[in-house]
Amino acid sequence: MEPMRNFPVPDREELPEDLRERIEEETERAGFTPNVFSAFAYKPSHFRAFFAYHDALVEDTALERDEIEMIVVTVSGVNDCLYCVVAHGALVRIYANDPKLADQLATNHRSADLSPRHRAMLDFAVKLTESPDEVEEADLDRLREHGFSDEAIWDIGSVTAYYNLSNRLATMADMRPNEEFYELGRTLSREE
Repeated sequence: MEPMRNFPVPDREELPEDLRERIEEETERAGFTPNVFSAFAYKPSHFRAFFAYHDALVEDTALERDEIEMIVVTVSGVNDCLYCVVAHGALVRIYANDPKLADQLATNHRSADLSPRHRAMLDFAVKLTESPDEVEEADLDRLREHGFSDEAIWDIGSVTAYYNLSNRLATMADMRPNEEFYELGRTLSREE
């Protein structure tokens, strides 16, 4: 399956060396090349910036990795982004050790099996996605009441904003999820 349908996917051998190296590292780590890497190589300067910011979001954060992925899937569900729902749904299943949570988040986070803390986090991410002009200090205070630090609140907003960008690019390009993502983490059992 082609990584994206609306733009040509560059030949990997013709890419700048740093992009080839990054794609090879990801392929080795994942066991396959996530289509986002092949697709975003269409514009090398944008690829570099996109993945540098992604790396900062997951490496320099006050959030747990499962929380980041929960935000991604919820926002991507709101935005009807097939690629991100499927790809990051796999990561939710793995990082949260929960084979059902991603599906719940992608369709309606309000009906998902969540703690009050995570529900507040995702309510905020959805509000920032759907009605950014309505976000106010009271929304930040609600997150603080649920134990989120100011740094964590910044990170929630940053992940939400980044994936709104990513969702729109993936939708415009008609980026397709790898078959491998559909199966990852489906057989995990939730630890009680």
